[in-house]
Amino acid sequence: MTRYVFKMPDLGEGTVEAEIVAWHVKVGEHVDEDQVMAEVMTEKAAVEVPAPVTGRVVSIAGGPGDMIRVGAELIVFETESAEAETLPPAGVAERSEEPVAAPVPAPQAREPAPAPAPAPRATAAVQVDEVVKKAGRVMASPASRRRAKEAGIDLAQVGGSGPGGRITRGDLEAALSGESARALQPTAASKRSTVPGLARRTGTEEIKVIGVRRVIANRMTDAKRNIPHFAYVEEIDVTELESLRKHLNGRLPAGAAQLTYLPFLIAALARVLEDYPQCNAWFDTERNVVVRHRPLHAGVATQTPDGLKVPVVRHAEALTLYELAEEIKRVSETARSGKATKDDLSGSTITVTSLGKLGGIVSTPIINAPEMAIIGVNKAIERPVVMNGAITVRRIMNLSSSFDHRFVDGYDAAAMIQALKDRLEHPATIFMAG
Repeated sequence: MTRYVFKMPDLGEGTVEAEIVAWHVKVGEHVDEDQVMAEVMTEKAAVEVPAPVTGRVVSIAGGPGDMIRVGAELIVFETESAEAETLPPAGVAERSEEPVAAPVPAPQAREPAPAPAPAPRATAAVQVDEVVKKAGRVMASPASRRRAKEAGIDLAQVGGSGPGGRITRGDLEAALSGESARALQPTAASKRSTVPGLARRTGTEEIKVIGVRRVIANRMTDAKRNIPHFAYVEEIDVTELESLRKHLNGRLPAGAAQLTYLPFLIAALARVLEDYPQCNAWFDTERNVVVRHRPLHAGVATQTPDGLKVPVVRHAEALTLYELAEEIKRVSETARSGKATKDDLSGSTITVTSLGKLGGIVSTPIINAPEMAIIGVNKAIERPVVMNGAITVRRIMNLSSSFDHRFVDGYDAAAMIQALKDRLEHPATIFMAG
């Protein structure tokens, strides 16, 4: 039998550590070579790690949410082969001097240790609890004692489910509920409390922030901390745009992607940003340089089971309206299914975000760093408005935008949104250059 130590591989692009998202194997389990044994995540992407050998899992390092440095021990196998692989995973050999495989010596007889072995800690704890119980002392935390005193409950009459009969918070909650029920008189209110669906709910749920959610949290925190956001909201009359959208959708072949407002918005952006390049830019913090982009690589904020992701529609300026609709559909479905690659989720130059029917009246979207701007699409609804001195019904939609005020002045931001408004309110101009 041989032990094989597998270390955290170098996942490239300067990665120095990775987060354990999930283990798909456990200690004692037999694993086949190339079987997916773990999922790890860097700041760039999630990666499945296959087993390098066939064998039994001896130990694993860390649990979900733990960070493991490149070159550190990740998992240890016990293999049947006579010779063990002596090299660490590709890319990490230069990072570690610890041998990764060593033969397990045959067991040898040893003289018993002269000193008596101490009793296991768990046994000692149980014995202490038994002594305390015999002495008549109630085991409970100070907080539980204080709460019981305030409620007039004798803890000696409460059954404890913790170690050695210790009274837990749940035990006290149950006792409090019981006391309250006994104290209540049969009034109309108490009768209503027995109606199905009106039972009290207690307890909490703790959810560890790991994986994609941790990356999202960190990036949003960094964006709000480092970027002084300037918000600008404008009202758009999309009555004519809605008429054109419905007309074009009625002519689409079966199976084609339906035209939402997003293809029109991105097509209009491609024209407008030619005059406002400072809004289609990145800020490179390491070089202290603003990078203006000529192409439009539009990020499309997409809600997925793993959280918000931003797949990219590349070179939107070169796509027709129908091609934009198909590409938006494709990248969004790829993100939702978890099949998006690192390249699919990086490189956007400006982001568009929409909550669809949940769009609300106004929002304050957070910039997707290192970009300079983000545009939020709110809900389109019919409202009475005044046109030419008369009240009429028009379809109105707000655009909520945020800009990096370090590099985009308020005037330029407002002028860009006004230019976008003009294109959307007169949709024929979306397809005209200049």
